[in-house]
Amino acid sequence: MRSPARSTQPRAARDDWDAHWDQYALAAEYNPAQAYRRRLVLRALERSSLPERLLDVGSGQGDFLLDAARRWPQAELVGLEASQRGNEIAQVKLPSASFELVDLSSDVPPAPALAGWATHAVCSEVLEHVDHPTSFLRQVRAYLEPGATLVVTVPGGSMSAFDERIGHRRHYSPELLRQTLTEAGLNPTATFRAGFPFFNLYRAVVISRGERLIGDLAQGNGRPTWAARTAMTVFRPLLALSLPRSPWGTQIIGIACEPR
Repeated sequence: MRSPARSTQPRAARDDWDAHWDQYALAAEYNPAQAYRRRLVLRALERSSLPERLLDVGSGQGDFLLDAARRWPQAELVGLEASQRGNEIAQVKLPSASFELVDLSSDVPPAPALAGWATHAVCSEVLEHVDHPTSFLRQVRAYLEPGATLVVTVPGGSMSAFDERIGHRRHYSPELLRQTLTEAGLNPTATFRAGFPFFNLYRAVVISRGERLIGDLAQGNGRPTWAARTAMTVFRPLLALSLPRSPWGTQIIGIACEPR
């Protein structure tokens, strides 16, 4: 039997996102869970009003804003990202957006042009990476205009070995997410679970791979293995059939408003 694939690249520190994007950028593009979350977030944003000025907090390599630009071509788009490498990849993908190098875990006010700027904002799969999520969200609020809509996604359920590798501190329940949003001074309008049954199944497969998944997702060239790419491709249409709201889902969604 063949031994599991292992990355030949050096092991990056859990919060070294310049290194993580070099290793896992292609895997993130293939990842059907990312595509599923983007659909959930786009739908949630549109329920309030069409975004005029959309902020992506923790914009990574720009995939969400790329989808948003296709959906709302007239919207102004800004991404905030603490990784220079992530911003470089994102700017190539979407030259029409602005990607700012910002670390919201530090107490730094927004640039004047972005203070109270956003009518809509997204913070997707970010809070699980930060030590003080309430303080982080207070920093986010400085970018929101009164009444702005913020959509947050965070993981629920068990952590995988890969989650730990890339710095997850905690996973959430709807109740914990609501509490965090409230303590940050936001007004949560909904927190709920999504993803049953196929997103849950995908997460179970990810968790079952354990440490082997790390090698699956990044070979020496930063490309996922053939088996990993095939599995993610197979799951993509299945995840599209997952329920957008279910008490058994392991994807956690929160919708909140900046107070007027």
